[in-house]
Amino acid sequence: MAKSFVSTTNPCRLCRPLGACLAFRGVEDSMVLLHGSQGCSTYMRRYISSHFREPVDIASSALSENQAVYGGAANLKQGIRNVVAKYSPAVLGVATTCLAETIGDDVRMAISELMEEEPALREITIVPVSTPSYNGGHMDGFNDACVAILENCAESGDQRGEINLFPGFVSPADLRYLKEVMASFGVAPMVLPDISDTLDGVIDGSLNRIPTGGARLADIRLAGSSAASIEFGQTFPESQSPALFLEKRFGVRAERLPLPIGIRYSDLFFESLERLTGRATSEIHRNERGRLVDAMVDAHKYLFGKRAVIYGDADFVIAMTSFLVDLGIQPVVCASGGGGADYLADLEALTSPLEETPALLARTDFDDIREHSREAAANLLIGSSKGNHIARELGIPLVRIGYPIHDRFGGQRILHAGYRGALNLLDLLTNTIIAREEAELGHGYSYM
Repeated sequence: MAKSFVSTTNPCRLCRPLGACLAFRGVEDSMVLLHGSQGCSTYMRRYISSHFREPVDIASSALSENQAVYGGAANLKQGIRNVVAKYSPAVLGVATTCLAETIGDDVRMAISELMEEEPALREITIVPVSTPSYNGGHMDGFNDACVAILENCAESGDQRGEINLFPGFVSPADLRYLKEVMASFGVAPMVLPDISDTLDGVIDGSLNRIPTGGARLADIRLAGSSAASIEFGQTFPESQSPALFLEKRFGVRAERLPLPIGIRYSDLFFESLERLTGRATSEIHRNERGRLVDAMVDAHKYLFGKRAVIYGDADFVIAMTSFLVDLGIQPVVCASGGGGADYLADLEALTSPLEETPALLARTDFDDIREHSREAAANLLIGSSKGNHIARELGIPLVRIGYPIHDRFGGQRILHAGYRGALNLLDLLTNTIIAREEAELGHGYSYM
């Protein structure tokens, strides 16, 4: 008999405006203001800074009980004035929260009225985006913000040979690597969003209210005249796809690829670059692929037959499942707090050749993940820190990758992407399993 659903318990996703905050952080000289209560911005600052170990400013329109009854337009206008006065951003993202959406505030109208009242504010690019958390999670807000930025900023023009990169939500280390790969093909892409510096910065002795780095507004404006866009992620709808938005409005060719995690999906990325640029993959990256294959052979005796649970963002779960299958690890639970029909179809295609069919969970919570992990006799968890309690309860190791990682250091510098990232993950997985087996044997090092 099927288990009766009571309520979501510890959802396997984060709130929608948090994703928008992350996207706006990847735009140069930008700030974000949440139209909602102060608690929302406090929560998001904490959740972002504890992973990236960087200070994060998120403004708030500070709605309270009065505004919940009479409307929050006045608070929103004053909030925008305050942010402009204190930070002087070139771009201001305005993301809504549950409260603002529930009371029905017309954010676009309030911004339009403010521009009429104070024409000087027209010098700032203000980008509103609707992100109620009762409808969707952080990846929805992330993608919505990226599309909204292009809607407000991208312009048409004579086609150039440039390539846009919409990387999805990957780590700063991943972004630096992806730009390095594209540079080897002679490409300097417009990357949106680009958090490689803004959420993994340097100390140079200066104090900047807005961190340096991010996609330049001038480059975003030119995105509509690029030759092509590469976009990572295939589980979100067309309305949330920056690449498909540019293709539909400006005719920019869109190539949507899975996240380049593992050898199979990294191959697709390099093949796409070869096709778009007419150049061959450099010897450096061919050698990195060769080292990865060699390491996969060497690690097979440790990995084969291990039973893993993978959870996280839908596209991340698909890419990691592909890599696990190629390594000989049996995925027994593949779970995401997002995902839909496309996500499930991709996972079914990846796992159909396996002798054992894993549990495929979409829009799930950690309560369900825990029960399926127990039933599947998993011996390895792969995902964010939010699965830590499951690992402790079931007594199995957790390989911390993805977002958020709160209880370990360096989450922003984990490299997942490409052949180099796959080798990094392979070492991490293999050493976790070796350490576990040594602990079970009750003694330390031995020849293995």
